[in-house]
Amino acid sequence: MNVTSMQKDMLENETSQSQISVRNVSMVYRGRGGLINRLIRKTSKDYIALADINFDIAPNTFVSIIGPSGCGKSTLLNLIAGLTTPSNGSICINGEEIYAPGPDRGVVFQNYALMPWLTVAENLHFAIETVYPKMSLADRKSRVYEYIDLVGLKGAEKRHPHELSGGMKQRVGIARALAIDPQILLMDEPFGALDALTRGFLQDEVARIWEQKRKTVVMITHSIEEALLLSDKIVMMKRGPAAGIDEILDVPFARPRSRETLDQQVGYHDLKAEMEDHLMRETRAVEASRI
Repeated sequence: MNVTSMQKDMLENETSQSQISVRNVSMVYRGRGGLINRLIRKTSKDYIALADINFDIAPNTFVSIIGPSGCGKSTLLNLIAGLTTPSNGSICINGEEIYAPGPDRGVVFQNYALMPWLTVAENLHFAIETVYPKMSLADRKSRVYEYIDLVGLKGAEKRHPHELSGGMKQRVGIARALAIDPQILLMDEPFGALDALTRGFLQDEVARIWEQKRKTVVMITHSIEEALLLSDKIVMMKRGPAAGIDEILDVPFARPRSRETLDQQVGYHDLKAEMEDHLMRETRAVEASRI
C-alpha cells in the first residue's frame, strides 16, 4: 500500500469514529469590481479566509478554537453550523455532508440574539416549536421550564431581554440552544462581552451543564485559561489570510475541574506557555503585516 492510500485509509477510519469531520475545507470570499468596492475594501481580489482545514471531533468532546483576530475562527464555526457553505471541501455530521443549519446543531452567539419582544420562556418556546412543530403544547412547556431551571433562571421566565443582565441574557441563549436537544453545541465567544466575575460564573455553569448533558461542544475563545478549564482539545489557528490549523492540543486534566486548583495540574503551565507563545507569535505577524 502506498503512502497516499495509507493516509486515505487513516482519514476514512477517523471519519467513521467522528461526529464532526472537516475535510480539505477552504473559504474564499469573492472580490467584486467597481469604484465603491475598491474604495471600501481597497481591493477587488478574492480573499482566502481559510485554506485546507482538516480535523475530526469525536462525540461528547469539548473543543475550543483559539487564534489571533482575523484567523477565521468565526468563519469556521459558521461553516460547521451550516450558516455558510465552504468554497471547497466538505463538512460531515455523523457521516452526512451538511449544506444548511439543522436541529442537530444549536448555536450560542456572543451578542445573545434574543428576540426582544418575547419573554425568557417565549424565546425558548419559539425555538422548540420551530424545531418540533408536532410536539404537544404541554411537552413544549415542560421542556421550556426544564431548561430555564437548568441554567438557573427559575423566576425570570416572564422577563423580557431588556430586563436581564448580560450574564442572564447569555444563560437564556444557552438554554434556548440546548432546549432543541441538539447533538452539537456551537458557541461563538459566548462570554466575550461579559465582566470577569460573570464570565467566571458562566464558565462554571457551562462546565456543570456539559457534565450533565454531555453534548459535543465547539467553542471559540480568546482566553487561554478558559480553553484549558473547559476543553478536551484545543484547535490553535494560524493567522490569515489563508488561515489554517497550526496544532491541535490534547488537554489531559481529569474532570470535573476546579479553576482554583487547575494550575496545579501536571502539565498545565507547559500547555499554557505553548498557547501563549503561539498567540503572541501569530499576533505579532498579523501586526507586522499591517505596517
